[in-house]
Amino acid sequence: MNVAEWIIVAILSTTLMVLLILAIVLIVKLIGLSKEVEKVVVEGQDIAKNANGIVSNVKGMTSIGGTMEMFVDKYINPKLKSIMKEKESKKNERKD
Repeated sequence: MNVAEWIIVAILSTTLMVLLILAIVLIVKLIGLSKEVEKVVVEGQDIAKNANGIVSNVKGMTSIGGTMEMFVDKYINPKLKSIMKEKESKKNERKD
């Protein structure tokens, strides 16, 4: 091989070595970044759960929200449950 060919091979091998090292460093950094993103997602989910709890508390404290919740719990839910029980008993009677 010529000297020119040796120079080209040396330049290409050096370039390949540098690119491989950079790729390995980049992959390691991306793995670390993905772990950080996972932490952020978990924190975001926790914040969303807390916000839902706060909204429920505020809804219960407002006069209309608390009144409506009490009305639904005391009057509407029992009626719906009794209607559902009647429908189930009618279905069972028809099957027999």
